[in-house]
Amino acid sequence: MHTIFQYQEFLSDYLQSQYETKEPRNLYEPIHYILDLGGKRMRPVLTLMSAEVFDADYKKALPAALAVEVFHNFSLVHDDIMDDAPLRRGHETVHEKWNLNTGILSGDAMLILAYQYFEQYEPLIFRDLAKLFSKTALEVCEGQQWDVDFEERTDVTIAEYLKMIQYKTAVLVAAAMKMGAIIAETSVENANLIYDFGLNLGLAFQLQDDFLDAFGNPETFGKQVGGDIIENKKTYLYLKAVAFSNEEEAQELKSLFSIQPEDNTDKIERVKALFNSSGASKATQDAIQDFTFKAFQTLDKMNISTEKKEMLKTFGENLMGRKV
Repeated sequence: MHTIFQYQEFLSDYLQSQYETKEPRNLYEPIHYILDLGGKRMRPVLTLMSAEVFDADYKKALPAALAVEVFHNFSLVHDDIMDDAPLRRGHETVHEKWNLNTGILSGDAMLILAYQYFEQYEPLIFRDLAKLFSKTALEVCEGQQWDVDFEERTDVTIAEYLKMIQYKTAVLVAAAMKMGAIIAETSVENANLIYDFGLNLGLAFQLQDDFLDAFGNPETFGKQVGGDIIENKKTYLYLKAVAFSNEEEAQELKSLFSIQPEDNTDKIERVKALFNSSGASKATQDAIQDFTFKAFQTLDKMNISTEKKEMLKTFGENLMGRKV
C-alpha cells in the first residue's frame, strides 16, 4: 500500500503522460486547464487505494482513476456554468477564461473522454466498469437537478436532502472505490461492501462540508464561510433548524433565507445563532458521526486483512477529522 500523497503523485504523472496536442485547440486546451488546477483528487486516489486493498497493482487502476477524475472535472465545468461562478480553485472558471460555448463543448468532450479510458480493460472488466459508470453519471445529474429544484422549493424534507447529496456527491465516491475492486477482480460481496463504505463516507463528508461552510475556520476552509447562508441553500443544518425551532424562530429562519442583503454579516451571524440554539448544529454533527460509523461497520464484513481494514478506517478518520 502507498500513502495518499504517493497516489496523488502517481495520478498526476499518469495524467501528464496522457496529454497530446490535438486540434481544435479551443476544445482540448480548456480540458488540460481544468485538470491542471489540481485539487486533492480524492476520488481517483480512492480508486487506486481500493485496487491495492484487494491486492491489485495500483498501475492497473490508473486508467479508471483518471476516468473518475475527468468525469468529476466535467461536472465542475458544467456546475460553474450553471452557477455563473467566476472562480474555481482560485483561478478563472473555463467559461470565464474562454466563453460559454467552449465551456459546454469542452465539458461534453470530457464526459466522452472519461468513457474512453475504460477501453484499456479486458471485455468483462470494461463491461462492469462502464455499467457502474453509466449508472453513477446519471445519478450525479439527477442529484444536480434536485439541487437546482430545491432552490425554488420551501417544502424540502430531510429525506429528500439526503437523497440529493447521496446522488450529487456520495455515489461518485462509492463508485470510485468499487471500480478499484472490479479491477482487482475481488468478490462481488467485497465490491459491494467497498461501495457501501464509500457511499456512507461520502454522505458524512458532504454533511461535514455543509457544517464547515457555516462554522469552519475562514483561514483554512478554502472558500467563503457562510456561502450557503448567503445563497439561501437549504442544507441539512437549515432543515434541522426549521424542524427543531419554535414557530417564531422557524419563521425568522425562513425569512432570513428569502433575502439577499448587500452586507450579509448580520444575516450570517443570526442564522448561525439559530443553528446553535435550535440544536441543529449538534444534530448535524451527530449525523456525520452516524454515517462515518456506518462506513466503518462495512469494514468488519469485508474479506481483507485487519491491517487493510485499519488503513481504510484511518483514511476515513483523517478525512472526517478535517477542520478546514
